[in-house]
Amino acid sequence: MSLFIGGCLLVFLQASAYGGVVQATFVQPFFPPQIQDSWAAYTPYYPVQAYTPPPKDCKITQVNIIQRHGARFPTSGAGTRIQAAVKKLQSAKTYTDPRLDFLTNYTYTLGHDDLVPFGALQSSQAGEETFQRYSFLVSKENLPFVRASSSNRVVDSATNWTEGFSAASHHVLNPILFVILSESLNDTLDDAMCPNAGSSDPQTGIWTSIYGTPIANRLNQQAPGANITAADVSNLIPLCAFETIVKETPSPFCNLFTPEEFAQFEYFGDLDKFYGTGYGQPLGPVQGVGYINELLARLTEMPVRDNTQTNRTLDSSPLTFPLDRSIYADLSHDNQMIAIFSAMGLFNQSSPLDPSFPNPKRTWVTSRLTPFSARMVTERLLCQRDGTGSGGPSRIMRNGNVQTFVRILVNDALQPLKFCGGDMDSLCTLEAFVESQKYAREDGQGDFEKCFD
Repeated sequence: MSLFIGGCLLVFLQASAYGGVVQATFVQPFFPPQIQDSWAAYTPYYPVQAYTPPPKDCKITQVNIIQRHGARFPTSGAGTRIQAAVKKLQSAKTYTDPRLDFLTNYTYTLGHDDLVPFGALQSSQAGEETFQRYSFLVSKENLPFVRASSSNRVVDSATNWTEGFSAASHHVLNPILFVILSESLNDTLDDAMCPNAGSSDPQTGIWTSIYGTPIANRLNQQAPGANITAADVSNLIPLCAFETIVKETPSPFCNLFTPEEFAQFEYFGDLDKFYGTGYGQPLGPVQGVGYINELLARLTEMPVRDNTQTNRTLDSSPLTFPLDRSIYADLSHDNQMIAIFSAMGLFNQSSPLDPSFPNPKRTWVTSRLTPFSARMVTERLLCQRDGTGSGGPSRIMRNGNVQTFVRILVNDALQPLKFCGGDMDSLCTLEAFVESQKYAREDGQGDFEKCFD
């Protein structure tokens, strides 16, 4: 298997699977789920549920994928904060807990921003999985149409996705990265077009002071003189995730925290996304409107109608925005995917997330929404009731004609789609789905203008 990172080619050997097709075998977890699945946005991808094939009376006719880039180094800003917290721990003259002894000879060696080998593998596996699941939709004349936002880690994820897809087909079908959307221009795959949007700092600050203070007090007892603060805790816990993913072996920083404390960090990440570009941010959902309008155009095979983030020059050309493909794959960022979920109506909560108390029944859990290499898949289907399928009454056709439906999976978990009348198979008619996206079709109902007022 060939993987690309920063333009460099890495070669890995991978065993073939059934039928001679390369099967994506997801890397085994580094830790038990109660720890690894509590790394919030730094959790490695995993299927939240097993993929559910469509009902027997339906056939898939189109697939739209939006996927987060694979695992990366910390961003430059996060890396700076992480190193500052580590230096505090290393400033202690002695350690009262042997779990900190490794710090005596510890050196921070992580890079910043770019994709790491594990992340490249995740993206390649996603391409393989797409071929295995949807190969009946493609041919040499109808290859997946692939776009990416212009960050290096996103571009590298896209090229690894195409390589994985190609490898799974024994290089018979070779899609390419066709469009790179500049993040300095109109871009529906990045959340950089709303300068007036607020941040999640007020909410994450409240929770940090609640959960981080006891942990900081304990660390200061174990490392006298370190003067660790609650804010430092939210920078040290991610180092467990980053080092483990980069080095592909458990980081010693993971031993400094309990499963309960990792769960508390997960809620920190949940608040960050909810109040960053999610439902809790007044100008969060509007940042997902442009992609939704592109999705509607593909599903209906009609020109894009949008006055928000879309690049109208690219979207008006059949070369750079075709409407006749069966598979579309867009590589993006987690914050942008959160905005899209919120604009669409997915994972809506009965009440906003409380910055001081996690609701154990919440469906807004970042590790399940946007782990590294997260993906949302929108399938378009033709369905006809034949008396033996599992379809509900909404699929009884007039005069026996087929009808077009959509269903949406996030990390393989079928979404109920209550906002468009989803039936027992989580299917909405295409017409009902389009109608449900009024917020996007009306360009954010005035919210987009507020981004610049």
